[in-house]
Amino acid sequence: MTSALLGAGRVGLVVAGVLALLGVAVPAPASAAVQGRVAVVGVPGLEWSDLDASRTPNLWKLAGQGGTASLSTRAVPPPDRGVTCPAAGWLTVSAGQRAGTPGRGCPVPPAPRPTGAARSATVPGWAELVDHQTATGYDARLGTLAQTVADGGGRVAAVGPGAALAAADTAGRVTAYADTPAGLGDLSSYALIVMDVPDLAAAWAAQPSDEYGVPAAMPPDVRQAAAARADRRVGAFLAALPPGVSVLLAGISDVSSGAHLHVAIATGPSPSGAPYPPGHLTAGSTRQDALVAIQDLTATAIRLTGLEPPRQVVGRPWQPAGPAAATVGETVAGLADADLASQVLREVRGPFFAVFVTVQLLFYAFAALALRRRRTPAPAGLPGTRPAGGNAPPDTGKRAPEGQVETPGGGLDQASRPARLDLAAASRLLVAVQVVSVLSGSIAVSTFLAQLVPWWSLPAPMAALIVTILAMAGLITGLAFAGPWRSHVLGPLTVVALVTSVAMLVDVMTGSSLQVNAVSGYEPVTGGRFYGFSNIAFAIYATGTVLGLAGVAQWLRGRGAPRAAVLTVCVLYGGLAVFADGSPAWGADFGGVPAFVAGLAVFLILLSGGRVSIAKLAVVGLAGAAIIGAISYADWLRPAGERTHLGTFAQQVIDGQAWTVVGRKFGAMVGVTVGNWSLTLLSLVALVFLFRVLARPSRWGASALGQTYALAPTLRAGLFGALTCAFVGFLMNDSGIAIPAMALTVAVPLTLASCVRALQLATPSPADPRSTPAAATGRPDSAPRS
Repeated sequence: MTSALLGAGRVGLVVAGVLALLGVAVPAPASAAVQGRVAVVGVPGLEWSDLDASRTPNLWKLAGQGGTASLSTRAVPPPDRGVTCPAAGWLTVSAGQRAGTPGRGCPVPPAPRPTGAARSATVPGWAELVDHQTATGYDARLGTLAQTVADGGGRVAAVGPGAALAAADTAGRVTAYADTPAGLGDLSSYALIVMDVPDLAAAWAAQPSDEYGVPAAMPPDVRQAAAARADRRVGAFLAALPPGVSVLLAGISDVSSGAHLHVAIATGPSPSGAPYPPGHLTAGSTRQDALVAIQDLTATAIRLTGLEPPRQVVGRPWQPAGPAAATVGETVAGLADADLASQVLREVRGPFFAVFVTVQLLFYAFAALALRRRRTPAPAGLPGTRPAGGNAPPDTGKRAPEGQVETPGGGLDQASRPARLDLAAASRLLVAVQVVSVLSGSIAVSTFLAQLVPWWSLPAPMAALIVTILAMAGLITGLAFAGPWRSHVLGPLTVVALVTSVAMLVDVMTGSSLQVNAVSGYEPVTGGRFYGFSNIAFAIYATGTVLGLAGVAQWLRGRGAPRAAVLTVCVLYGGLAVFADGSPAWGADFGGVPAFVAGLAVFLILLSGGRVSIAKLAVVGLAGAAIIGAISYADWLRPAGERTHLGTFAQQVIDGQAWTVVGRKFGAMVGVTVGNWSLTLLSLVALVFLFRVLARPSRWGASALGQTYALAPTLRAGLFGALTCAFVGFLMNDSGIAIPAMALTVAVPLTLASCVRALQLATPSPADPRSTPAAATGRPDSAPRS
C-alpha cells in the first residue's frame, strides 16, 4: 500500500517536472496584506437543539441573519473515546488540521500567563502541545491561524482561555488577551478576535467523569440553563463589535458522552465580499448543503481577513449554498434533524452489520446444504428419472467433466449425465435459493437507496432501517425477475449489478447525497469524508460495474455481436466508471482508481480470450499509478482552496508529509482488518463458498459454477475482475477488509443466483427403458439324464 501510494505521487511529480521543463507554470502562493476583520465565536458543545426562540433569542436572531450549517467537529479524540474535547477543538482551529491534547480525558484549557507587555500573554505548556501533535498522525502545526494573520500585518486578540489556544502564534504567544471583551479596548484595531463562550463546557466539566476521564452528559435543565447563559454572553459580544466585522459562530467541540454535529453560523461579509445571505452554508471540504467541518473555520477566518490560507490548512472557506427553510424555526428544526440522523446512524450501524453478517453466514450455510446434500432416490415418473423397480445400474458417482453441460442444441452425451440433474428444474428449493440470492445481492446498493426515506425519524429506527433496506432490495429483486431476462443465466445478476453501478454513478455525479448518513456510507460526525466515493461505496460500485459488464457482454454475444464490438462497449462504460471514480469533481477516490483499473483490465483480458500474466499485471499497475498520479497533479494545479484530497496529497508529497499520511492509513487498514473479525470471517466464508461449494459437484451431480461458465462464459471474466478489484482495493485503502467484504456480498450471492439458474436450465436426460428378464440358461451339466 505504502509503495503504491508514494509511487502514484512520484508519477504526479514526474509529470510536474516535465511540464515545468515545457514552461508550464505552477501556482505559487501570493503574498497579501490584511484587508478585512473577523470575529470567531466558539461555543463548545452548542447544538442546534439548544436553540430556542425564547430561551436563546440572540442565537435565534443570528441564525436568521446569515448562513447556517451543521458543523462536524471531529478532531483527535481522547484515548478510548470518540468525542472532541473543547481544548482539542480550539487547537484544531489554531492549526486548520485535526489536533489533540496529551493524556486521558478532556483537560480544561489553561489560563494564559501575562508577559508584562500590554495585554500580551503566553499559553502554558505550549511546547508540550506542539510536540504531541507529531504523535497523532496528523502533524498539525499549532499557531497557524494567528501566525498567518500576524504575518499579514493584522493584530490578533483572544477572549477566554480556550480562545487563547486558537489565537496563539506558533510560539504560543497571544498578542492581546483578556477575560472579557471590554478588556481588549478598541475592538476595531484587531483583524481577528477569537471569543470563548465556555458556559456549556463549564457545566459539562462539573459533571462526574467516567473511567476514561470524560464527564457524563448534563441533565436537560442544566444544559438549558448553560445555553441561556451562553446566549447572553454572545449577545453582549456582538453588540460591542464595530460594523463591518464578519462573525463566525461555531460549536467547536462536544460536551456530551457521544459525538454530535454542532452549530455553524456566518454573518457579515463573505470571502467574495458580499454579505452571507440567509440560507445554508457549504464548503469545498464537504460539498454538501448545510454541512461544514471544523477545519473550514480556520480557512474561512483567514480568507475573511483578505489572506490566503497556507498549505497546512486542510479546510476550505464557508460559502453560501442553497436557501434555508422559510422560517428560522424550520431551519433550526431541519439542522437538528441532521444531527438526529447522525446519532441514530451511530446507534444502529453496529447492530445492523452484526445482523447483516449473521444472516449472510446463515444463508451461505443453508445454500451449501441445499446444493451439496445427497438426495434419496427420485420418485418414479419424473422426467429423466430411472423407474422404480427397474434394473437400472446403481449411481456410480461419476460426474461430467467440469464446464460441460448438455444444452438445447448440443453438449454432453446424455448417457454420461447423472440422472439427478433434471430434478433441478423442478426443485422449489432452488427457486427459493435463487430469489433470496438476488435479494441478498441487492442489499448493498439498497443501504444507500434507503436514504430516500427519513427512516431515522421513525419511532423504531433500527426496524425502520431494516424494513426500508429490504423494501428497496425487494423492488430491485422484482425488477430482476420482471422481464424476459429472468430466464437467462445472467439475467437477474445483470439487472442487479447494473442498477448498483448506475445508481452509485448517478449519486456521485450529483453530490453523493445518498452516502451521507447511510449505514454503508459517510458518517458526518466522524468527518472522514463527505463527498465522492467512500471505500465501501467504491467496493459496491466497482463490483456492480464489472459484473454488470459481464452480463452485457454475454447478452451481446448471444445476439451475434462481434468480439470487437463487445469489448468496445465494455471499455467505454468501464472507462466512464473509472473516470467517475477518480475525477476530483465526482468520486475523488485516490486508492480506488488503481484497484478499479486492475480489476477492469483483468476482466477485459479474460473477456478477449487472453491470459493474465505477471507482466500484464505489472503494466496495468503502472497504468493505474500513472492515471491517479496525473489526476492528482491536475487537481494540484488548481488553487489551494479548490483542491480535493487528491491535490492535497500531491502537495504533501512535495512537503515531505506523505509518509505521515501513508502511515496513518496503513495503520487504519491493519486495525480494521484485525479488529473487525466479523467482516474478516464473512470474507473468508464467502470465498470458501464460492470456490469450494459452487465449484464442486452439487446435489444434482454437477459443478454449479462449471455449468454456469459453460452457459455464460463471460461470468468467469467478470468474477475474477471483481475479485481482483476487491483485493487491490484492500491493499490500497485504509478500510482494509471492509472492501473485499462488501464486494463479496454483491458478487457471491449474484453468482449463486446464476449457478442456480444454470442448474435449472440443464436439459433432462431421457428415462432409460425398463430392462427385460434375461432368458434362462441351463448349465451343461444340468441337462436331463436319459
